[in-house]
Amino acid sequence: QVQLVESGGGLVQPGGSLRLSCVASGFIVSSYVMSWYRQGPGKQREFVAAIIPSFGATTYADSVKGRFTISRDNAKNTVYLQMSSLKPDDTAVYYCKGLRSGVGEYWGQGTQVTVSS
Repeated sequence: QVQLVESGGGLVQPGGSLRLSCVASGFIVSSYVMSWYRQGPGKQREFVAAIIPSFGATTYADSVKGRFTISRDNAKNTVYLQMSSLKPDDTAVYYCKGLRSGVGEYWGQGTQVTVSS
Protein backbone atom coordinates (compact mmCIF):
# COMPACT_ATOMS: atom_id res chain seq x y z
CA GLN A 1 0.00 0.00 0.00
CA VAL A 2 1.40 3.35 -1.04
CA GLN A 3 1.43 5.98 1.66
CA LEU A 4 3.12 9.30 2.43
CA VAL A 5 3.00 10.59 5.99
CA GLU A 6 4.14 14.11 6.82
CA SER A 7 5.08 15.31 10.27
CA GLY A 8 7.00 18.09 11.98
CA GLY A 9 4.60 20.97 11.54
CA GLY A 10 3.61 23.29 14.34
CA LEU A 11 3.57 26.83 15.63
CA VAL A 12 6.81 28.81 15.31
CA GLN A 13 7.73 32.46 15.75
CA PRO A 14 8.88 34.57 12.80
CA GLY A 15 12.55 33.95 12.17
CA GLY A 16 12.34 30.44 13.59
CA SER A 17 12.99 27.05 12.05
CA LEU A 18 11.17 23.78 11.52
CA ARG A 19 12.01 20.50 9.83
CA LEU A 20 9.24 18.61 8.09
CA SER A 21 9.50 14.89 7.42
CA CYS A 22 7.74 12.78 4.81
CA VAL A 23 7.97 9.02 5.31
CA ALA A 24 7.09 6.92 2.29
CA SER A 25 5.87 3.34 2.19
CA GLY A 26 5.00 1.20 -0.81
CA PHE A 27 7.54 2.84 -3.11
CA ILE A 28 11.15 3.99 -3.07
CA VAL A 29 11.61 7.75 -2.80
CA SER A 30 14.95 7.70 -4.59
CA SER A 31 13.15 6.51 -7.74
CA TYR A 32 10.60 9.30 -7.70
CA VAL A 33 10.59 13.06 -8.02
CA MET A 34 9.78 14.04 -4.44
CA SER A 35 8.29 17.47 -3.86
CA TRP A 36 6.86 19.69 -1.19
CA TYR A 37 3.84 21.87 -1.88
CA ARG A 38 1.92 24.20 0.40
CA GLN A 39 -1.52 25.74 0.58
CA GLY A 40 -2.00 28.88 2.63
CA PRO A 41 -5.36 30.14 3.91
CA GLY A 42 -7.45 31.32 0.96
CA LYS A 43 -4.68 30.46 -1.50
CA GLN A 44 -4.12 27.82 -4.15
CA ARG A 45 -1.68 25.02 -3.58
CA GLU A 46 1.81 26.05 -4.73
CA PHE A 47 5.11 24.36 -5.40
CA VAL A 48 7.82 24.76 -2.75
CA ALA A 49 10.72 22.44 -3.54
CA ALA A 50 11.65 19.22 -5.31
CA ILE A 51 14.45 16.67 -5.41
CA ILE A 52 14.95 14.50 -8.47
CA PRO A 53 15.99 10.84 -8.51
CA SER A 54 19.32 11.14 -10.26
CA PHE A 55 22.12 12.82 -8.32
CA GLY A 56 19.57 14.37 -5.95
CA ALA A 57 19.47 17.70 -7.75
CA THR A 58 17.07 20.17 -6.14
CA THR A 59 14.90 23.08 -7.20
CA TYR A 60 13.01 25.69 -5.20
CA ALA A 61 10.31 28.30 -5.55
CA ASP A 62 11.77 31.80 -5.56
CA SER A 63 9.85 32.62 -2.38
CA VAL A 64 11.76 30.03 -0.33
CA LYS A 65 15.13 29.94 -2.10
CA GLY A 66 17.96 30.38 0.39
CA ARG A 67 15.70 29.66 3.38
CA PHE A 68 14.40 26.13 2.74
CA THR A 69 16.35 22.97 1.97
CA ILE A 70 14.91 19.72 0.64
CA SER A 71 16.82 16.52 1.25
CA ARG A 72 16.38 12.77 1.11
CA ASP A 73 17.48 9.87 3.32
CA ASN A 74 17.35 6.76 1.16
CA ALA A 75 17.97 4.43 4.08
CA LYS A 76 14.90 5.78 5.87
CA ASN A 77 12.90 6.25 2.66
CA THR A 78 12.17 9.75 3.91
CA VAL A 79 12.23 13.24 2.45
CA TYR A 80 12.78 16.33 4.58
CA LEU A 81 12.13 20.03 4.28
CA GLN A 82 14.33 22.15 6.51
CA MET A 83 12.77 25.58 6.88
CA SER A 84 14.56 28.54 8.41
CA SER A 85 14.01 32.29 8.66
CA LEU A 86 10.31 31.56 8.63
CA LYS A 87 7.87 34.34 7.83
CA PRO A 88 4.13 34.70 8.49
CA ASP A 89 3.61 34.22 4.73
CA ASP A 90 5.01 30.69 5.11
CA THR A 91 1.92 29.74 7.12
CA ALA A 92 0.25 26.90 5.24
CA VAL A 93 -0.52 23.22 5.15
CA TYR A 94 2.55 21.54 3.69
CA TYR A 95 2.12 18.48 1.49
CA CYS A 96 4.58 15.89 0.27
CA LYS A 97 4.24 14.45 -3.23
CA GLY A 98 5.90 11.56 -5.01
CA LEU A 99 5.82 11.43 -8.81
CA ARG A 100 7.13 8.95 -11.31
CA SER A 101 6.02 9.44 -14.89
CA GLY A 102 3.94 6.55 -16.16
CA VAL A 103 3.82 4.94 -12.74
CA GLY A 104 1.97 7.12 -10.29
CA GLU A 105 1.53 10.31 -8.31
CA TYR A 106 1.05 10.16 -4.55
CA TRP A 107 0.20 12.80 -1.97
CA GLY A 108 0.38 12.89 1.79
CA GLN A 109 -2.31 14.24 4.08
CA GLY A 110 -0.42 17.42 4.94
CA THR A 111 1.02 19.01 8.05
CA GLN A 112 0.13 22.47 9.35
CA VAL A 113 2.83 25.11 9.74
CA THR A 114 1.87 28.35 11.48
CA VAL A 115 4.31 31.23 11.73
CA SER A 116 3.12 33.77 14.24
CA SER A 117 4.29 35.75 17.24
